[in-house]
Amino acid sequence: MKKKVFVDTRYMATLAMFIGLVAVMGLTGIGFIQLPLIKATTMHIPVILGAILLGPKAGAILGAVFGLCSIWANTVTPSLLSFAFSPFMTNEGFIGVVKSLWIALGCRIALGLVAGWLWQLLKRRNWNEMITLPVTAAASTIVHTLLVMGSIYILLGQQYAEAKNVAFSAVFGLIMGTVTASGIPEAFAAAVLVTVLAKALLPVMQRLKKG
Repeated sequence: MKKKVFVDTRYMATLAMFIGLVAVMGLTGIGFIQLPLIKATTMHIPVILGAILLGPKAGAILGAVFGLCSIWANTVTPSLLSFAFSPFMTNEGFIGVVKSLWIALGCRIALGLVAGWLWQLLKRRNWNEMITLPVTAAASTIVHTLLVMGSIYILLGQQYAEAKNVAFSAVFGLIMGTVTASGIPEAFAAAVLVTVLAKALLPVMQRLKKG
């Protein structure tokens, strides 16, 4: 019983540390990189790392914190696409609020879940960690980028076209350009940093679980 309490306490303390890290990155702005039309991010990295170390549920929680910080950033320092990420910036009423909450919160929660589930799946297949870690980090980052930009295209394509001052027929190409310009560098950064950090932290977490 004491061992379980000890492990639970360590789990909660580690999760709280990751929540604090994501919140600081989001609220100070260092987790967002302003591009001409959209804010790129490095905040997916602690979300993925937390999901690997603590599991999918923790990943979902960290993804939710990421999403809340995204809402904050796009409300306080809006860009052309802030209507897609902040329920306070929409001009579509309630339906716009739902759309922006899905993009800002739902897609980020999915990021944490996908990272945690993918890591567990590849671990069960006994893949080498030096392959599993970068694959998990890069794949979950790409899924996140496709979810966000795909949701913007499907749910807010017309507003995107108006914000960019182009015809709707050009939106798909612009979306794919953003996926390439921000998604690929984000995936590469996640693959490298998550692998380095997780290799150092996984043995620590395993020792803590053993008490």
